[in-house]
Amino acid sequence: MPVEITWWGHATCTVEDSGTRILTDPLFARRLAHLRRRRGDVPPQRAADADAALVSHLHADHLHLPSLAKLADGTRVVLPRGAAASVPGLRKLTGLRFTEVAPGDEVRIGEVLVRVVPARHDGRRLPVGPHRAPALGFVVEGSARTYFAGDTGLFDEMAAEVGELDVALLPVGGWGPFLGHGHLDAGRAAEALARIAPRSAVPVHFGTYWPIGMDAVRPHEFHAPGQEFVRHAAQRAPEVAVHLLAQGESVRPEAGK
Repeated sequence: MPVEITWWGHATCTVEDSGTRILTDPLFARRLAHLRRRRGDVPPQRAADADAALVSHLHADHLHLPSLAKLADGTRVVLPRGAAASVPGLRKLTGLRFTEVAPGDEVRIGEVLVRVVPARHDGRRLPVGPHRAPALGFVVEGSARTYFAGDTGLFDEMAAEVGELDVALLPVGGWGPFLGHGHLDAGRAAEALARIAPRSAVPVHFGTYWPIGMDAVRPHEFHAPGQEFVRHAAQRAPEVAVHLLAQGESVRPEAGK
């Protein structure tokens, strides 16, 4: 059975491979602090149906406690080592099974193997505070090898760390008018694509949330990253098939296995 990718908005995707459903950075909120969902419906309850959820880092738009609470009891949640010490609210989610990991770890979930790889991003829970947990990426290996980058900047070892890939889920934007250090914009994401050379790519982490009251502040940064990534990718990595999805849309990319 081919891998199927569904993008629910922001960094939230379902990767269904070999009968196993993996959910990335679940965020099912209409509003998060000063952010409002501007495009796409809030994901339906079926989006929370997963064998496991992968959490890339501790920022509240990636580790969102109310969204994790929507997962069924017994769901495995794979998250950065040190998360429980940094986010006490996790202790209230007693029905979930937490597995803390660091780069180099591997976790078997159903019929797939999840490899934990590094990311270059400040993954602290708060804007200030101790670095207690790393930011992570994940490679889901089943009938395909699917890389979920989380939030990351470019780094020299990226291609060596992720290895051979079929599909890459790459962040290409953000939730505000300016991207800080440790992020990929559309151009840098295309450079990452050229380095890691998957067969297919799906841009994520753009065009979903925007700060309330800032609609007129650099709106291009909200609307354009997906199309800009398609354009840059055609120039930097023309051999890669890029699938630009709408929120809630699915694709079955070609895999090499």
